[in-house]
Amino acid sequence: MVLYAATSNPGKLRDFAWAAEGHLLCGDQVEIEPLPGLKRIAAPEEDGETFEANARLKAEFYSRSSPGLWVLADDSGLEVDAVGGRPGVRSARFAKDLEMTSSGAQAGLAISGDDSDARNNAALLRLMENVAVGDRTARYRCVLALALNGEVMMRAEGALEGQILFAGRGGGGFGYDPLFLIPEAGMTMAEIDPATRLQFSHRGRALRVLLDRIALAPVIARDVR
Repeated sequence: MVLYAATSNPGKLRDFAWAAEGHLLCGDQVEIEPLPGLKRIAAPEEDGETFEANARLKAEFYSRSSPGLWVLADDSGLEVDAVGGRPGVRSARFAKDLEMTSSGAQAGLAISGDDSDARNNAALLRLMENVAVGDRTARYRCVLALALNGEVMMRAEGALEGQILFAGRGGGGFGYDPLFLIPEAGMTMAEIDPATRLQFSHRGRALRVLLDRIALAPVIARDVR
């Protein structure tokens, strides 16, 4: 059984693969593969105001371009309570968004460099430099949409609660992982090993919910084969 993920992000593909490992649908192992020809398809504009809206938009768009394939799309990001739930759906473009505002420029939020993850982390730290330890609560959220021939057939979501540190720790992961502390583990998402990441990952949690729902929907489970 194969679900085709509409992403080329190696971190996301890794999380999906780990979460799918060992899960059975109709007696078959589930596999997550990159959507064939994804690089040749012009990406849609992700202009939704919520994670669900963007996940649906991408799933519908890419499944229309890949008839007959079950296409899995996600939208995920970081919500930080102290800054009004930002970066949210703009997590991947957070530093760029701030640099384009007058308040951001005045606060010295123009971050140099080509590494977008590093720039986003630096921008978030500057924005939160006066936020106390107890007020640095945050969560990773992920919404998944599964589509066939341009129609979303199922959705699921997962979340992971945590805290934003004052400096990054760890060399693994991607995105805001070095700043995101998992209190139960005492480590950041960039410090944990693969097995621990599988246990906590918001993306993995969302996929496991989705696979459980597929298993309870006989028509979809049969057609995914």
